[in-house]
Amino acid sequence: MTIPSRLRWLWLTLAVVVLDRATKAWFDTQTTENWRHELVHHFVYLVHSTNPGIAFGVLSDSASAGTRILLIAGSIVVISVLAWLLVTSHGGGPLTAAGLALLLGGATGNLTDRIIHGAVTDFFEVWLPFLPWRIFNPWPAFNIADSAITIGAILILLDVIFPPQKSPKHL
Repeated sequence: MTIPSRLRWLWLTLAVVVLDRATKAWFDTQTTENWRHELVHHFVYLVHSTNPGIAFGVLSDSASAGTRILLIAGSIVVISVLAWLLVTSHGGGPLTAAGLALLLGGATGNLTDRIIHGAVTDFFEVWLPFLPWRIFNPWPAFNIADSAITIGAILILLDVIFPPQKSPKHL
């Protein structure tokens, strides 16, 4: 039995989910909410925070059961679409496949956290003192899943902007 080439990227999805869940479990059991530790002086910190909302804390003030159900349902829809795109191989090259696998792993990791805890555990915090504005200083806390989502989106954009060159067919 041969595995379709795009399905081979599911190892990356699984790796993201396992690494994300392991790091969040460690932070949940070894630290308390609002714990912080400086890794790189005035730049990178480990923190323990939770976000019941979505990226950048949007909807975090609305931690109602309805919002939670809506976010879980929305995540399931997004995961379903990403899985369909990865499995059916609609367009794109290897960067798109890797990007979809990363997006799928990140979305699944955060969905699992949302279902289990009602909020997503974040633990990296970066200060950007060189920015002339203070709107994202510190940058909102994030986790492995968020990083995978960001990298996945960048890979897909790169594949769209710089598509792989197709070799001419020889007759």
